[in-house]
Amino acid sequence: MTPKDVVIAYWKAMNSNDFTQASEWLAPEFQGHWVQSSELIEGRDNFVAINSQYPANGRWQFVIHSIVAENNTVVTDVSITDSVVNDRVITFHTVEYDLIVKQVEYFPDNYPAPEW
Repeated sequence: MTPKDVVIAYWKAMNSNDFTQASEWLAPEFQGHWVQSSELIEGRDNFVAINSQYPANGRWQFVIHSIVAENNTVVTDVSITDSVVNDRVITFHTVEYDLIVKQVEYFPDNYPAPEW
């Protein structure tokens, strides 16, 4: 599989809300960086735990708007919603040997456009 194929399969698994299944696309030494909150998720078990216990108002849905791949780096622009929360996440994935070894994620805040 190409790194892009791996990341697409990961987001498809995330859309199932089966975070154990999604973690199968992660390397055992996976590191997930949530930049704004300075959180670091290390390993598959911690990935499953934080995603399974994260407060939600329903099923999480993930829609890929854009995906760009070069060598083993894949960048995705994805909308995330649980029907109440509506976020956008920009994720830099590093893929090695058909597994995601690192993700660096940014959740940009929405704000109204300036009047000018």
